[in-house]
Amino acid sequence: MTAPDASPAPDLAEQSADPATLRRSVAAGAVGVFVHWFDWAAYAYLAGTIASVFFPAGNSTAGLLAVFGVFAVSFGIRPVGALIFGPLGDKIGRKRTLSVVIFVMSGATLVIGLLPGYSTIGIAAPILLVLLRLLQGLAAGGEFGSAASFLAEYAPRRRRGFGVSWLEVGSLLGFLAGSFVFLLLSIGLTNAQLASWGWRVPFLIAAPLGIIGFVIRSKIEDTPEYRALEATDNVPRSPVRELFRHNKKQLLQAAGLMTMMHVPFYAVLTYLVTYETDYLGHSAGSAAALSTVISLVGLVLVPFFGRLSDRVGRRPVLIAAGVSLFVLAVPAYLVMRTGLVGTWIGGLALGAILAAILGTYAVWSAEIFPTRTRQSGLSIAYNITAALFAGTVPYLMTVLISATGSTLVPGPYLMVAAAVGLIAAFSLRETAGTPLLHKEDLENTEA
Repeated sequence: MTAPDASPAPDLAEQSADPATLRRSVAAGAVGVFVHWFDWAAYAYLAGTIASVFFPAGNSTAGLLAVFGVFAVSFGIRPVGALIFGPLGDKIGRKRTLSVVIFVMSGATLVIGLLPGYSTIGIAAPILLVLLRLLQGLAAGGEFGSAASFLAEYAPRRRRGFGVSWLEVGSLLGFLAGSFVFLLLSIGLTNAQLASWGWRVPFLIAAPLGIIGFVIRSKIEDTPEYRALEATDNVPRSPVRELFRHNKKQLLQAAGLMTMMHVPFYAVLTYLVTYETDYLGHSAGSAAALSTVISLVGLVLVPFFGRLSDRVGRRPVLIAAGVSLFVLAVPAYLVMRTGLVGTWIGGLALGAILAAILGTYAVWSAEIFPTRTRQSGLSIAYNITAALFAGTVPYLMTVLISATGSTLVPGPYLMVAAAVGLIAAFSLRETAGTPLLHKEDLENTEA
């Protein structure tokens, strides 16, 4: 089987769905990432409170590191979820895996919201927390690949960048909702109330949202591209073997793009709250407010950049974003250290750059894989890079700042991520407007 850079087949799955179906497909693809990132945002924003609830009292830094350690470990299992749900989606369809992962994620989130703390059940509390975060991580390993494949294959060819960008709109909405709930809790509750019961609220809210997402996903038809494989008896039997045999180059290229997304995503939307309160001396309310505004700006800019990539191409948009991140990362953190106004200027600048990356990396990654191995390739690339470079951001930044005494540490780390992404971007051809179904998808040459 040839690589996906080969000449494409006629677009047998060219979009013919009605507008209502397209809207449902966007909702089905985005709702899961909304629930997922709402949960992760709540966990990150409430890290200090969770540390006091689930770990022994004493050294606050040790407790915070323990919470961030659980955060990182739950990312470590995501590649396992990718190896389960990625190939499963290529074999049984995008729709079914989307339904399974949201059911597991929301169920684990609900149980966390009901979990007793260390003062009630002792060492069992942190153990159960770790196990539930691992279960969430396992399910999350199948979310991105399923949703990105689903949205890319449902979106009209000439508006695919715009369509897939709604995946990240769902992510930002999740973070926005998480930061908003945290803001309300931090304003309306005392520290004692927050530690007693307030921290449970976001996790309990996520459960009914997951049920709604499950219903939406279970009612929509699978994608045109996947149905084309079924109709021609070309559904792969061993998509992972096929991926590593024929698409290793595309796997590395996608991993490069995703690294450039993961690091600023977690540095700006997750770790920045802790960075502001612990190292810049700002209040928790001020930090949550900035996170909320960055998310709001992203909601406007992400689909804008997705649409722009449909018009001018993926390469110019993503390369410009990568260069901007490389050049402005350290200056942004220097500005943040000048005071509250500087913190907002630096944070918003990084947020705008992140929005350009979010608007283009997912669709470009989806377009470089053939339909037969798309979900496997997206899932594995996304989750391996997430385990290595995303979940480790809060923990690594805390350790490095403590060791060096420099609050500029995040800047150089963002520069490294930008360099990795730029190497991948320069190695890729332009794919905007190309069909997703290729000749090799229909040749059934699986060996």
